[in-house]
Amino acid sequence: MFILSDKTILQRMVTNAGTSVADISSENKVLLIFLRHLACIFCREALKDISKIGKELEKLNTTVVFVHMAENEIADDVFKKYPIKNFFHISDIDKKMYSAFGLAKGDFKQLFGFKSFLGMGRAGLKGHLPQSGLIGDPNQMPGVFVIENENVTNYFLYNSVGDYPDYLSMIKKSKSK
Repeated sequence: MFILSDKTILQRMVTNAGTSVADISSENKVLLIFLRHLACIFCREALKDISKIGKELEKLNTTVVFVHMAENEIADDVFKKYPIKNFFHISDIDKKMYSAFGLAKGDFKQLFGFKSFLGMGRAGLKGHLPQSGLIGDPNQMPGVFVIENENVTNYFLYNSVGDYPDYLSMIKKSKSK
């Protein structure tokens, strides 16, 4: 079980639309996805994958909220390349939210190890190739959390940046308190 050390963080996590994650989680499940830098092939893979499962997410009463380390205007330009419906995003340039969820910088093995290279191959085969220009911290580890009624009911902590979470399974297996 994952317990937030600071429960007020969900109220302070305000999306680009002005709604807090706490408020959204009182009406729908929230799939809270912490991204690495927005030029990251794994982040773009996640955006594409989320766009493909939009109808299933809707059936599961799930709202997606992405957390990133860019200005919202820059993130808007990145997100509009993906046909994602019913999502919000949050700018966390100083990474306070990443820290509140226990997401730290990756070590060499997590960033450049064998699993990372396998993940690069998987993402590359899907058409996600390296891009220039960092928009965020390339050493930051990502994470995925399911939030319901201000509680974390499931989560995926990456061991490697090349890990691949099963978003739908996470939502279906989330355990409400």
